[in-house]
Amino acid sequence: MLDPREIVPETARPLRRSEYDQLVQLGLLEGERVELLEGVIVQMSPHGPPHDSTIERLNELLVLALRGRAKVRVQSAFAASDHSEPEPDFAIVPPGQYDREHPRVAWLIIEVSESSLKKDSGAKARVYAASAVEAYWVVNLVDRVVEVFTQPQSSGYAVRETVGLGGSLTVVRFPDVTIAVKDVLPA
Repeated sequence: MLDPREIVPETARPLRRSEYDQLVQLGLLEGERVELLEGVIVQMSPHGPPHDSTIERLNELLVLALRGRAKVRVQSAFAASDHSEPEPDFAIVPPGQYDREHPRVAWLIIEVSESSLKKDSGAKARVYAASAVEAYWVVNLVDRVVEVFTQPQSSGYAVRETVGLGGSLTVVRFPDVTIAVKDVLPA
């Protein structure tokens, strides 16, 4: 019998986003909660009530504040690069029709994070920064804070701030939109 360790490649060939999209269209990933990050198909963490209720609160706040100025996409794919197609909890994208392809530009990405905190603050932050997403928020349900990443560079975000319950968040692209952290996190 063949020992799998004998055939491990020296370097793995990353999956391209176009190939991933074909797998999805063919139904080969049907019923699986996955996303493409840096050429690797990654399982997404399951949601609990705190995660879902945070999504509901944020959705209401963002849709009301940004109506007519931006699209608020919830748990939808974002064409980040040729090798990444994450499905963030929120992507604030330019107005437009996305019937034929996923948006390639996002002004703000938000992940609500509990069990996926390490991935969201690490690999996903790098993917979003490399995609020139202006701002990235990680709603950290574990520590009850929001991590705010700004000033994207190819290797990551230059600035990372932590905003606690008494603070507020401002949407960089729309400075008139300010959200209190206490209005986002579960009671």
